[in-house]
Amino acid sequence: MKRKLADIAAMCGGQVANADDNNLIIHGVITDSRHIQQGCLFVPLSGERFDGHAFVADSLASGAGAALWERAKGNPPGPAVLVDNALEAMQLLAKSYLAAVGAKVVGITGSNGKTTTKDLLFALLATTYKVHKTSGNYNNHIGMPLTILDMPEDTEIAVLEMGMSGRYEIEFLSKLAEPEAAIVTNIGESHLEQLGSRLEIARAKLEILSGMKTGGLFIYIGDEPLITEVLADPNTPKPEQLHTLTFGVNGNHDIYPSGIMFLEHGTMFTPNVGETPLELPLLGEHNVVNCLAALAVARHYGVTEANMKEGLKHAELTGMRIEIIEGANGVTILNDAYNASPTSVRAAVNVLNKMKGYRNKIAVLGDMLELGEDEVQFHQEVGEYLTTENTDLLFTYGRLGKEIAVGAKKHLAPDNIYAYDDKSELIHKLISVLHPKDVVLVKASRGMKLEEVVEAVKHSKLHQ
Repeated sequence: MKRKLADIAAMCGGQVANADDNNLIIHGVITDSRHIQQGCLFVPLSGERFDGHAFVADSLASGAGAALWERAKGNPPGPAVLVDNALEAMQLLAKSYLAAVGAKVVGITGSNGKTTTKDLLFALLATTYKVHKTSGNYNNHIGMPLTILDMPEDTEIAVLEMGMSGRYEIEFLSKLAEPEAAIVTNIGESHLEQLGSRLEIARAKLEILSGMKTGGLFIYIGDEPLITEVLADPNTPKPEQLHTLTFGVNGNHDIYPSGIMFLEHGTMFTPNVGETPLELPLLGEHNVVNCLAALAVARHYGVTEANMKEGLKHAELTGMRIEIIEGANGVTILNDAYNASPTSVRAAVNVLNKMKGYRNKIAVLGDMLELGEDEVQFHQEVGEYLTTENTDLLFTYGRLGKEIAVGAKKHLAPDNIYAYDDKSELIHKLISVLHPKDVVLVKASRGMKLEEVVEAVKHSKLHQ
């Protein structure tokens, strides 16, 4: 964003503290005083243990062009826009900037797969349009406004990921962004601790409809009856003249794969709505499903089949989501350590099952967090999903990981199951049994930091 300070004040409902600063040109918005850029607008956010206003003076001295400044804090130490609440002003600034740019918005949410779907959709649309997408995990009430404010002026389509931890958070994001197309990838078990049931999770995800424009397109996983139930509920806010499309593996959806072939480092499939086989640089049937949602949006915006094929070929995907890593020691690692739920772990195990030609298929699984009062049962059920066909050796990490080990005893021999509370001990034992022709799946919730296992295996010298 590049604007005069007076324009920024008008866009966020504020007032320039000193009229002499009205014509200052501001480039971009920063909330972290450690990353100040020349001429930016510094937004002093506040939390329980900090107040960003304490960093305004230093930010201005470091090159910030101006700052937002809450009126209750007294006089600002330099060029500033006076506002009542800095966060709310930044959110309003983002909404105003999005409207000024005029970019079409595609919103994406779901319990699993939303980041992969976002990356794939960006790759498809970027063959035809100037596209901006959410970076990293900037998908909440702070991150999404920053994503919008980082958008180039010539953006034609913005692909915005919308995350949540509870009810009405996605509603807020949807009303801020006003998408004309929206995707719900699935309804999983994440956030059961906060919301209590998958039905409540479905209601929270479908809040993405509350800010959609009239005549918007809603694309959702057709195999999830809870979405159909919530969509039909008269109490679910939705736009007038809403159009819907379903996607999934089965042939009773609007878009589905007519054939799937699993390759060594990707997946080939042909969507029923096209004639061209597409090669996806990702493993797993679940990622084909994610891609179907992206294809539906790309078709809606007129992207050709040739461009879709080219776009997937050059897709840049966010790391630690079934990322294939070839260690120098010959071990193949499936790094899926970014997050985990029962649904996504089973999908990852299905990928492991399809890996052919390896000596041992090894699963390293850790705690799945935020599953609520049934967390022990969920972990044991994941363990029961492991069989001698899809897993040769199991390593678990964490208190709940031990419950995966308990469930795994239904199908796996006890001598092939290792449960640890200490990550370094797990790594030591894992490396001691590794062979150059093994494949290792690593998956757990983000808080378990199992990427440390990935790095250790990647750089280890094997004993065999």
